[in-house]
Amino acid sequence: MDYRIKHITEYRYNNRVSHCYNMAHLMPRDTGRQRCQNAAVAVVPEMAFSSTREDYFGNVAYHFEIQRPHKHLVITASSDVQTQAQTVGGDLSDGPSCRSVRRQLSAPNDADTLDSREFVLNSPAVHVSAPLREYAQASFRDDRPFLAAVMDLTTRIYQEFKYDPESTTVATPLAEVIENRHGVCQDFAHLQIGCLRALGFSAKYVSGYLETLPPPGKEKLIGADASHAWISVFVPQQGWVEFDPTNNCLAGEQHIVTAWGRDYFDVTPLKGVIFGGGDNPSLRVSVDVARVAPAAS
Repeated sequence: MDYRIKHITEYRYNNRVSHCYNMAHLMPRDTGRQRCQNAAVAVVPEMAFSSTREDYFGNVAYHFEIQRPHKHLVITASSDVQTQAQTVGGDLSDGPSCRSVRRQLSAPNDADTLDSREFVLNSPAVHVSAPLREYAQASFRDDRPFLAAVMDLTTRIYQEFKYDPESTTVATPLAEVIENRHGVCQDFAHLQIGCLRALGFSAKYVSGYLETLPPPGKEKLIGADASHAWISVFVPQQGWVEFDPTNNCLAGEQHIVTAWGRDYFDVTPLKGVIFGGGDNPSLRVSVDVARVAPAAS
């Protein structure tokens, strides 16, 4: 699938900002099922400096500075991306058992499995706990095919937790999410990652976009798509497989990857330091994910 993506972030400050320093994860990365063909970031007011680098996780990190006074900041990230379905099939009953995956992760004998061990450890937003372990246990019998168990956990989160944008913020602890059973895609991704890590499995946080389709007969609204989050779990000898607990599915062609890391705080779309600005700036985010015709070969 070919997509053109426009992500607009707009801040309005109550007082003047004298200057600011920012880092953005807004450019889609290349993956085994995705290629970013063009990407650009435009900023108003004019930047004094900008640079692009590859961060620790291989994501595209965009740094920029503004050194002139301003009360209005607009960051527009535009990209063209081509995606494919994951290679894993719809039948998840094949493959290694939970016992086998856990055993191979505990004694890795190849570089990829060893590297994945980093994603078993605690991270700033995901700390392993007894409630996470207890919630996960029901899905992961030792003899059960591992990917089938992950899909079962995905379905349970979808069915047992309510999507509620008013219930949490980026700072809501995972312990509160599992107790109240409300949240958004970021919370559900953290929850599933915490459950998997609590049982000794490698799982990472994936940030990106999800194309949303309008109801039959309705036109798609510009800016109606959204930033999204899901997870990726490691299977020895196979690699990483992506699941979306918010939508109870394997990630597909409509899931467009921007960045991945241990949790949200590794891949925040935009973060930085401002000098001035006053309290409670207004923030507006608009995302448009549009299908385009494939380029002629």
